[in-house]
Amino acid sequence: MDRKSIFILVLSIAGLLLWFPLVNKLYPPQEPSPEQSVDRSGQTGTENGTAGALANLSEAAALDQENATAPAISAPNPGSQATTLTPTTAETELTWANEDIEYLFTSQGGGIKTVTLKQFDETTTCDDEEAGTETEKVKLNAGVLTPALNIYFDRLDNGFLPFVLSETENSVTAEYVGSDGIRIQKTFEPGTNYVIQATIRIENTSAEPRNLPERFLVTGTATPASVEDTGMHMGLRYHNGDDAEEVKESWFANRTLGCFPGTPRTLYPSEPGAVHWASVENQFFAMIAIPDEPAPGLVTEQLLLPVPGPDVIAEHPKANKAPKAYQNALTYPAQTLQPGEFIEQTFQLFTGPKEYNTLAKFSKQTGHEIDSVMGFDGFFGFFAKILLLSMNGLNGFGLSYGFAIVVITVIVKLLFWPLTQASTRSMKRMSALQPQMKALQDKYKDDPQKMNRKLMEFMRENKVSPLGGCLPILLQLPVFFGFYAMLQSAIELRGASFLWTCDLSKPDTLFIIPALGIPFNLWPILMGAAQLWQTSMTPPSPGMDPAQQKIMRYMPLMFVFILYNFSAGLALYWTVQNLLSIIQMKLIKNEPTGPKPGPGAKPTPPAPRSGSGPDWSQSYRKTKKKKQP
Repeated sequence: MDRKSIFILVLSIAGLLLWFPLVNKLYPPQEPSPEQSVDRSGQTGTENGTAGALANLSEAAALDQENATAPAISAPNPGSQATTLTPTTAETELTWANEDIEYLFTSQGGGIKTVTLKQFDETTTCDDEEAGTETEKVKLNAGVLTPALNIYFDRLDNGFLPFVLSETENSVTAEYVGSDGIRIQKTFEPGTNYVIQATIRIENTSAEPRNLPERFLVTGTATPASVEDTGMHMGLRYHNGDDAEEVKESWFANRTLGCFPGTPRTLYPSEPGAVHWASVENQFFAMIAIPDEPAPGLVTEQLLLPVPGPDVIAEHPKANKAPKAYQNALTYPAQTLQPGEFIEQTFQLFTGPKEYNTLAKFSKQTGHEIDSVMGFDGFFGFFAKILLLSMNGLNGFGLSYGFAIVVITVIVKLLFWPLTQASTRSMKRMSALQPQMKALQDKYKDDPQKMNRKLMEFMRENKVSPLGGCLPILLQLPVFFGFYAMLQSAIELRGASFLWTCDLSKPDTLFIIPALGIPFNLWPILMGAAQLWQTSMTPPSPGMDPAQQKIMRYMPLMFVFILYNFSAGLALYWTVQNLLSIIQMKLIKNEPTGPKPGPGAKPTPPAPRSGSGPDWSQSYRKTKKKKQP
């Protein structure tokens, strides 16, 4: 490789490493403007809070609501990092639990304050000494102000109504009664498989009609899975009756061309139409609400969470220094309740891990495509499901998940072995016939149509195809992208160890390079080394410029940087795939390059020494005559 090519390659790699730091330095992210932020002005007192919204139901109720027990919330500035609840009445809590899950109910809003998943540790550790110690469990809706299934009236985050909590053997009830005759009752019935059923009844017990303001039913808030969660996999999904719509962090970031920071957006309104179900989720956990009747709309707010302190950053060097959360709320229009009239709605709320088998069963029970939260939609999703079921099946036979990935990679390679072998042989024959093809190109360079016809005839006679090397790669792409989709959301890999890797769902960081502050991830490096080895053994494509061949040989280095911070499971798959390809190329290395001659077939003549002059067949006959005595 000449100096110019080396300089371009080094410059490209350096650009990949420095791109995001330079962009963030030159174009720092903009804070949301007050116009883009959710109106939180009503948080300063009860007059403009939820009680204030319900106070508009009647003039008589207004005075009572102003002096009642509705809490106040301190009003943050736009873009602030936290809000502080300052209730005027004492908050009461009630806990319901079984062996898998624990619900913490609160009287402030009468909803679910947090959900604790007892079977999942909050963090995974590589330290053997800490592996046996008791750790915090995963909590959903934690670290945020609003409880799940809280009702905001008039506008979002508009204060909480005070409820009275009670418990029976199989249910929890939250009840609010206003002096204007409005009665709100919530009944929660925990079930199995991380599902709880909630019934909300709003009734006018007075003798006068009451105007009920627009209301927002919060279905839950997605928070980072850990302090190191970058939020790349966080977001929301909802089903509009036709398809499941997905909105990720990138929509709220609103980057120009997907790279340059733009003006952030903090509020996402769904498109007009019915919302059959809605979810907020991070990489491995989700909160999914399914109403018995589709909701008219959905709005999702991006919230800023408190910045980790110095002690947390010291313990977790890769901690997310700007964590965010996403809060879903189903919207319902204002309406009038006549005396004795009521509204009753039933919801099923899933609060648990994104396990495909569990979500698939839940989808059959509800009749909705709830398993869409796995991200297994589209053409590649079919392969992702098959690969995930295969991995779980092998794990059921006692194999670790890391070894299951290796076995699946071997099986996939064996399935494609004949096709890949035929492709490699075709590439070798193409490489051996390249001099003759170059001679034909030089001979008919003034007549491109005839040159192409002669080349096709020549390749057909020698049983080679220019697509022979591309077809196997194209056929294996669905498997690769299926693996990518599966490994990104498979909670089975969370905390799964293999060799030196203690968590296959995260990069296998062995240590942080002190001088650079860059993590040392071994699997991507091994993947790149194996791919370099493979490309060095791959026959060059015919007609490709030598400089281009050298650049293509070192192209795997770019994939190392692209996939450097991806999950170790994906790098493990690609590394094993490359090693198997190397073994296959070794096995066919000594095979003859040309097709086996048939009976009476003449041997293929050698290439001419020069591209000019007569074609290779005439040159070959003249050479034979000169050698005769």
